[in-house]
Amino acid sequence: MIWTLPNILTILRLLAAPGLAILFLYFHRPMADWFALVLFVVAALTDFVDGYLARAWKQESKFGAMLDPIADKAMVVIALTIIVGYSGITPWLVLPVTVILFREVFVSGLREFLGADAGKLAVTKLAKWKTTAQMVAISVLFGAMGIEHGGSLPTLHMIVEWLGLALLWVSAVLTLITGLDYFAKSLPFLRGAK
Repeated sequence: MIWTLPNILTILRLLAAPGLAILFLYFHRPMADWFALVLFVVAALTDFVDGYLARAWKQESKFGAMLDPIADKAMVVIALTIIVGYSGITPWLVLPVTVILFREVFVSGLREFLGADAGKLAVTKLAKWKTTAQMVAISVLFGAMGIEHGGSLPTLHMIVEWLGLALLWVSAVLTLITGLDYFAKSLPFLRGAK
């Protein structure tokens, strides 16, 4: 059955992804920054809740397994696009974002090419840590944007921004490692593909 609570939470997380961008169309800053932070954090928390509930209630489904990584990637891609767009083009931000976006597109394409064989490549604990690191880094960077446009706490903004960038670099390294791991594990299937 598709309409289980875990699947509904995943669908809501998927819908929250474009909602992040829409907030910046209808609210002035820093209000848009703070609303985006709240929406992102709530949506990120559903990622942990929906998986836990699906396993605990034995409501795991192919629909949920398919939609969950799509919702995660949509959240990350749209959030990082917003952050780069509003924070400016600096190497400290653009390089880790490029690594993250490249890996997400590459692995998605690889999964699509592998089709049914992609299901044989289990998600690792490190990949789950990668997702967590991305979500935390993005949340901190949204917070830094809100503080910056509040205008009254430049020192706090600088500290939070550097913390967010450091976490983003950590998540980029984890993203790169998990991408290489996924590619290495897919090689036997690629060699056998016709």
